[in-house]
Amino acid sequence: MDRKTKEQVVASLREQLKDAKLAVLAGYSGMNVAKMTELRNALRKTNTDVQVIKNTLWRIAARGTPFSALEGQVKGPLVMALNAGDAVECTKVLVEFAKKNAELELRTGMLEGKVLTAQQIGALSELPSREVLQARLLSVMIGVQTGLVTALSGVSRGLVQVLAAYRDKKESAS
Repeated sequence: MDRKTKEQVVASLREQLKDAKLAVLAGYSGMNVAKMTELRNALRKTNTDVQVIKNTLWRIAARGTPFSALEGQVKGPLVMALNAGDAVECTKVLVEFAKKNAELELRTGMLEGKVLTAQQIGALSELPSREVLQARLLSVMIGVQTGLVTALSGVSRGLVQVLAAYRDKKESAS
């Protein structure tokens, strides 16, 4: 790779790092092309970009970004997954793929400026998706309104029951 190509790779990677919320670094020793393609296709569905790049080019591109904190972890052959969308979906795919394929070893990551260990990436993958969390929040909000309507209607319902009982008492007395 000549110098001009390296500069283009570094510039492209720097732009991707600026947009990324999540970066995961994983070892891929012994992984064949078919498995790597399978991983890329699975992550593409979550809007995650997977790249194998030279460590020195990654270090140069990461300078001046929050991802420079991962510089000490960049050793050996690594695959990098960058995600600018839903980090939970990305980590679910990575953790599930790593469970099925021992060649993929999740090492470290960074989520919005915070360095993550492999265990934290696993914990992140166990969180419910964004849609599930939104549905839960919506159900809580609807539950509050339903409770309020029930409580307010209870007062008028009680009044109607008292008046009906009074009417029945008057009719039975006459």
